[in-house]
Order: sequence, then C-alpha cells, then structure tokens
Amino acid sequence: MTHATAAHVPSPLPPHHEPHRSQHGGWLRAAVLGANDGLISTGSLVLGMATAQAAPSAILLGGVAGLAAGALSMAAGEYVSVSSQADAERADARIEARALREHPEAELDELAAIYVHRGLAPALARQVAEQLTAHDDLAAHLRDEVGINELHRARPVQAALASALAFTCGALPPVLLAWLWPGAGLPLVLVAVTLALLAALGFAAERIAGGSGLRGALRVLLWGALAQAATALIGHLFGAAAG
Repeated sequence: MTHATAAHVPSPLPPHHEPHRSQHGGWLRAAVLGANDGLISTGSLVLGMATAQAAPSAILLGGVAGLAAGALSMAAGEYVSVSSQADAERADARIEARALREHPEAELDELAAIYVHRGLAPALARQVAEQLTAHDDLAAHLRDEVGINELHRARPVQAALASALAFTCGALPPVLLAWLWPGAGLPLVLVAVTLALLAALGFAAERIAGGSGLRGALRVLLWGALAQAATALIGHLFGAAAG
C-alpha cells in the first residue's frame, strides 16, 4: 500500500519591519514643542508672580489664564500654519491634475525621468511610470514629483488639537502647584519641579528620536533655566518697586 507524499511548500517568510525614527518626526516635534511651551511659559509666569509677592489667588488666576490663553494660541497658530500647508498641497494637486489632462505624455516622460534619476534603467523606469500612471496618475505625481503623500498630508484640525493638548499637559503642573502650595516656598518648588519635568521631557524626546537623551535634557534645561531666571528677576524687581 502506497501513500502519496504531499509536496513540501515552504511557509512564507514573516514580513520584515524596520522601525525608523524619522517616522516620529511630525508628532514628536508637535508634542515636544507644545509641552515645552506650556511648561516653560506657564511655569515662568507663575514664578514671576510668586516672586513679585502676589496674592495666592492672583497667582492661581494668572496660571489658569496663562494655560487657557497659551493652549488656544498654540491651537490657533498651528491651525493657521498647517492650513497654509494644506492650501499649498491642494494648489499643487490642481496644477498636477491640469497638467495630466493637458499633457499626459509629457507628464509620463517626467515621471519616468524621476525613476531613472533614482537609479532604475530607462526601460524599467518607463514601465514603472506607465503602471503607476494607470493605477493612480495624480497620486504618483504628487508623491514622486512634488513629495506629497497621504502619511504626511497636512491636517489642520488634528494639528491644532494636538498642540493645544500638549500645551495643556505641560502647563498643568505649575498651575497645580500654585493651587496646592499657596504659601511660602512656592518659587523654589516651582523651579525644582519645572526643571525636573523639562529634563525628563527633553530626555524622553531624544530617546524616542534615537539619541542618548542627555543632550535633549541639557538643551531644554538651559532654555528653561534662562526663562525662569528672567521672569523671577522681573517679578522680584516689580515686587520690590510695588512694595
């Protein structure tokens, strides 16, 4: 009695994935910028008012107002900035769509030339250009000629909300300190907590980006310390003058 032996079919290889740090560039920049801005600006504002010997209720009110104004300012600024980028992308899309309608052969030659410049043989570049044009000619030109792709498309509302949220997260610790520590010693506690959080934020941001973390912590500490020193000095001078 014989048994048919099934042919051995090798299992497909698992997909290969390489994590790239630059993929985090957009959201990481926005998150770090918003949180840093919230922590430094609001912390410095509260510190300046505290060193000016303002009343605890006034310090807390200033911190809350700084948080709200800063978050809305970040959202508005990011929305306007990213909307301008989105307008430019839509204008480029209209230009390419018109060129494809009016000069399809010239656009095909242009796309093939791009692939030749990237290293493909002319015949293969032409074949790739024809297949991509048949699949989605506008997307191919926007991606390979202009540099616009879906992954990095401008999204104004998303950018505005992310910036406002990041600023709020950074501004909350100084405001909470002004609320929970309304007595003496608030300036020293503010400086210590703000600088510690800035160092942690700078360290984490550089680690996510692939660095050691130390340079990120040091550079954000430098600018945070300068901002706090300036506002503490201003608050002290104005407080002494008012006294």
